Amino acid sequence: MYTGKIVFSQVMDFLPLRRFRTCVDRYRGDFKIKSFTCQDHFRVLAFAQLSHRESLRDIEICLRAMHSKLYHMGIRSAVSRNNLSNANEVRDWRIYADFAQVLITRARALYEKEDFGKELTDLTLYALDASTIDLCLSLFPWARFRRTKAAIKLHTLLDLRGNIPTFIHISDGKLHDVNVLDFLLVEAGSFYIMDRGYLDYERLYRLNQDKAFFVIRSKKNARFTRRYSRPVDKETGLRCDQTVVLNVAKSVESYPEPLRRIAYVDPDTMKRLVFLTNNFELPAKTIADLYKARWQVELFFKWIKQHLRIKAFFGTSANAVRTQIWTAISTYVLVAILKKQLHLDFSLYTILQVLSVSLFEKVPISQLLADWKLNDEDGNIRNQLSLFE
Repeated sequence: MYTGKIVFSQVMDFLPLRRFRTCVDRYRGDFKIKSFTCQDHFRVLAFAQLSHRESLRDIEICLRAMHSKLYHMGIRSAVSRNNLSNANEVRDWRIYADFAQVLITRARALYEKEDFGKELTDLTLYALDASTIDLCLSLFPWARFRRTKAAIKLHTLLDLRGNIPTFIHISDGKLHDVNVLDFLLVEAGSFYIMDRGYLDYERLYRLNQDKAFFVIRSKKNARFTRRYSRPVDKETGLRCDQTVVLNVAKSVESYPEPLRRIAYVDPDTMKRLVFLTNNFELPAKTIADLYKARWQVELFFKWIKQHLRIKAFFGTSANAVRTQIWTAISTYVLVAILKKQLHLDFSLYTILQVLSVSLFEKVPISQLLADWKLNDEDGNIRNQLSLFE
């Protein structure tokens, strides 16, 4: 019989604590703090994310019911609504933002050789998107979006090898998605996959000048002159593969070079999609498949939003909201690290769901998932854990 650590402690064992203390010291997070340190704070918020807690009271009741296990969770102080609320308000959110970057760097190193298929082996692929999180204006007046609404926006660049967020910008709801392209540090040779909300020819030309590639959906009102058409296999869903130039004066000024235009009909939805790219080497079907891979960033936002519903915010200040978002991202990336280092052959979203109902079990994580797979094959619990598949 296994008598080792509970599942939550096994997850926390993957934290690089020395680097965490460096982040804490950088912003003097534990200065004059005698109890409920930044590490306690992080572990409690990580527990809340993994177990789907929805309020400070919810966290307090759950952990008090398990008070005998707090020490084994690495939490050295009593957990109350008061000390948790105070920590959310006064502990600098940059501690957790910096630590998230530490975890992201570690995760990317683990996933850099992830197999993406023969044609994509040496490519670096990013999906860029944004998600708006609606807030209550009376509770979050600092996040005013419109006259009667409040919102913040989460802009994320997702490395598709491992689905790791590599760039995150939290803005007010007023910032247009396309403006985030100005903040990116572009990597030459990488592919940036975007929806049509990012279609700005001047910014796309900047990506082209930086020797990066983009794949983006075209808008219906875009005007082009065709220079060349390549043959396509229409049985694959492709409709055309063309070399085009823009023919509106302002657009030509913004992007003076040729573009590649690919039309594709999705066999699942029968929806016609038109893509623009500055890459003329990859097969047209591969370009369409790259855009399809962009769905992974939607799954990332889905997980984040499930843990950041309006009623799930544990504080109303800008510091508290940012702290919670960065902790949620850190938890997500930590599980991605766990997945790779334990060589788990499950989707990240399946692992997160299984962990959420097993945090106090004394079972090795690999065995826990193996048992889930066995039950899954017998058809016993499949419907409970298929949310992200």
